[in-house]
Amino acid sequence: MSRIGRHPIAIPAGVTVTVSDDNIVTVKGPKGTLTQEINKNITVKVEGNEVHVTRPNDEKQNRSFHGLYRALIANMVTGVSTGFTKTLNLVGTGYRAEAKGSTLNITIGYSHPVVIEAEENIAFATPNQTTIVVSGINKQQVGNVAATIRDVRKPEPYHGKGIKYDTEVVRRKEGKTGKK
Repeated sequence: MSRIGRHPIAIPAGVTVTVSDDNIVTVKGPKGTLTQEINKNITVKVEGNEVHVTRPNDEKQNRSFHGLYRALIANMVTGVSTGFTKTLNLVGTGYRAEAKGSTLNITIGYSHPVVIEAEENIAFATPNQTTIVVSGINKQQVGNVAATIRDVRKPEPYHGKGIKYDTEVVRRKEGKTGKK
């Protein structure tokens, strides 16, 4: 039995989970609605305040899908109830960011500011000039947008300048030692 797949998913108050006949799971909550198509071999049942994901046999593909779809449904339930956030820090002299509505303006040492438009269900916040908070209900989408922002200028190992995740540790290199 899958260690992840066998655990039931608790449904918090205010969230509804429905499964259609063609195996499409819809999760509605206070923050929005998410849908996911499930493989025909995997069975999803809503029983009371829990969602149970089961598989028909122990074939390798069914074992893989069992844990995968359980994790995807759990992320959907978490997303529509509390949401997901990723925090990025700008490290470097003169580096700053500003969120205006659905756009993010980043001044990161190029000759021009970098403007990033928010996708649907994504919001930008800048608590200060060197911090960017990406939030949304879809975990995968939040991670992709945060990675796109980080790709504007990845942290470099000599001075540590660039855009890095809040929890990321940049390994520093020594650099040249010079002539003796």
